[in-house]
Amino acid sequence: MSSPLPAAARLAWWGTAWLRGHVVADLVVDAVVDDQATHAIAGLATLGLGGDPTETLLGGLARLRVEGADTIGAAFGVEGDPVGLGGPPAFNAAALEAGEAVVVSGPRMTPLPGGSHVLGLVPVVVGAATTWVASPAARRQLPDVGEADRALRAALPVTAEVLARLEVARWRPEVADRLMNLRHRDPVTAPPGVPARCVELAARGLQALEIVELALEDDGGAISAQEASARAEALRPLARAARHALVASCSPEVWPPW
Repeated sequence: MSSPLPAAARLAWWGTAWLRGHVVADLVVDAVVDDQATHAIAGLATLGLGGDPTETLLGGLARLRVEGADTIGAAFGVEGDPVGLGGPPAFNAAALEAGEAVVVSGPRMTPLPGGSHVLGLVPVVVGAATTWVASPAARRQLPDVGEADRALRAALPVTAEVLARLEVARWRPEVADRLMNLRHRDPVTAPPGVPARCVELAARGLQALEIVELALEDDGGAISAQEASARAEALRPLARAARHALVASCSPEVWPPW
């Protein structure tokens, strides 16, 4: 079954679990690859970490573990809200274009060219193949899990009220159904080591993003440009809260103790 989690979230959870010895290699491949045919990691050799120009997913992770990595965190930044990204500009630009990325770190991580102890991986998808391209990154400021949780809980009722005033249910009844049944969420499978609170927060973040996606559909031009603009503005806080929830829940740097 396909996972509802984005690729960066799957790599962050399962890659971290493998680096820390919580799961075996086969489980990582099954979880991260999901419905894609192949996943690979490219660019480690260019950064002085050895190996081939392009490694298999496990080969690349093994090389990173040898270099001292023990943490993989996700980023889901967008223009104007680069949450989970700490730079440099080249990495941020690639991550924003892809819509997701991961940041690899560890207390004994081998320094990269320029002195960075943090590595960024951005997914490049061609057909059924995903290649995670490596480049130097920087440490990032992250939303606290509790803060992200509270922000998401606060954004949902406010957004629901505004959407009701805009009569979104008239055009998108699925949105009303989702908002009336927030307790029903797609199950999210996590490896050992991910706090239960973060698993639950990730599931709610994904649910909120689904609501945003459904509500933003243009209905074949059934609404005016003014109505579409008002709807997009109403959904912006919920989309932001959902992305922050996903970043916090998929960033081991800010997880509560397991």
